[in-house]
Amino acid sequence: MFGIQIKYLSFFFGIISILSFFNIIYSYYLNLYLNLDTYYLSLLCSIIISIFFYKFETTELKPNIYSKILTVFFGYILIPVVLSIPFYFSIYNLTFLNSYFESISGFTSTGFTIFENIKHIDQSLILWRSSTQWIGGLYFLFSIIYLIDIYDESLKKSLTNFISFSSSEIFKQAVKIFILYSGLTLIIFIILNIFSIRSFDSLNLAFSLISSGGFLPVNDLSSIIKENYQIIMLSFLMLLSFFSIFFTYNLLSLKNRNINFFYEDLHLIVYFIIVISIFFLFFSFNSDFSKNLLSVSSSMSNIGFAFNTKQQNFSFIFLILVIIGGSFFSTSSGLRFIKIYSLFVYSINQILSFSKPKNIFMNKLIFTKINFDFNEINKYFLSILVFILSLFILISLLSLSGIDFESSFKLSILTLMNTVNSSIYGLSEFNFNDLHFFSKYTLIFFMIIGRIELLTILLLIKKFLFKN
Repeated sequence: MFGIQIKYLSFFFGIISILSFFNIIYSYYLNLYLNLDTYYLSLLCSIIISIFFYKFETTELKPNIYSKILTVFFGYILIPVVLSIPFYFSIYNLTFLNSYFESISGFTSTGFTIFENIKHIDQSLILWRSSTQWIGGLYFLFSIIYLIDIYDESLKKSLTNFISFSSSEIFKQAVKIFILYSGLTLIIFIILNIFSIRSFDSLNLAFSLISSGGFLPVNDLSSIIKENYQIIMLSFLMLLSFFSIFFTYNLLSLKNRNINFFYEDLHLIVYFIIVISIFFLFFSFNSDFSKNLLSVSSSMSNIGFAFNTKQQNFSFIFLILVIIGGSFFSTSSGLRFIKIYSLFVYSINQILSFSKPKNIFMNKLIFTKINFDFNEINKYFLSILVFILSLFILISLLSLSGIDFESSFKLSILTLMNTVNSSIYGLSEFNFNDLHFFSKYTLIFFMIIGRIELLTILLLIKKFLFKN
């Protein structure tokens, strides 16, 4: 038997109540009373659910992996319902489906929006949109730890410098992650203010950047990011959600300076430098390199927003960067660079072993002494097959609902990789508000799949079908 461990979710409803209270204070401070009642309602609902879930007793003392998958999936369904309350009861007459779509898009850090003009939204609701991303990014990090048994051992080892997987220290680990995540958000906010970006925009951008979210507080990024030095600064801040959230901590830590704790991030640094060098040498002759830097950083970190400039020739390249993704333990999505690189090294070694059978080739990545075994390669290969299967299904469903194939293809990649549609992908004018309800429900489901991976759903299906 296995079921949903709802006590795990009580913590996040508690955070929603804090964010609701923050929005109430912010609304009173700036005399924004249009949607004030909606935050009181979300505050009340989140507190009640948080207390009820915390007090709820479960019979299963040690949840198995299937219970954990169900719990995380249930959280992605239920938490956005509460997050959608300010949208649904706002003055903008949104349907429940549109409200839920907006909250799911924020909670999964995707950034698709049903609002056609952000200028028409009051500041408190804009801040709430950004808050849905922030809590979604935190939920994603907790979910990785919660579902760590699904992932391979080498990636698990890279986290042990900071995290203990002992069940007796769950609370301590939660506090560590929360403090680090909040601290990095504060650092981003301060840096943005230092670079002459007004506080309201800095706060919303900080919520988006740390969570790899795609919501902007304005219609056009160029209205708040105007100077070249601001573009470069923003580009590098995006990388905080590209590298492991523990990368900065490990750099500053005075103990355990083992290179194995940095191996994934060192690979990502080399990968980033190579991509930027290629763009600088070959693709900057007819465009501003700083904007290319922003687009590259935005795509690699799965954030996705960019300036409304024509970069159609590069859209396929940017989509490839989106698919590859960033660090295993970051808020970015994607297949993860280290998995693709490991598959490449393993394939090369297999080819060389046939051509030079007397030689021994080690399946070991540079910057580390950790070897990856055949079981890990199988997992990596399976994750790519699952992505291709998910992509094919989503493209088919979107095409059947009347969206042209090119848009369906691009939109499917961005949905599964939880990346916002923008001009660099040729989808900046895509209208989600007018989509058929079937398309919206489809996108909602696959935005969630992009966060928990179709592999987890397949595990559940296998469990139900072959439970005997």
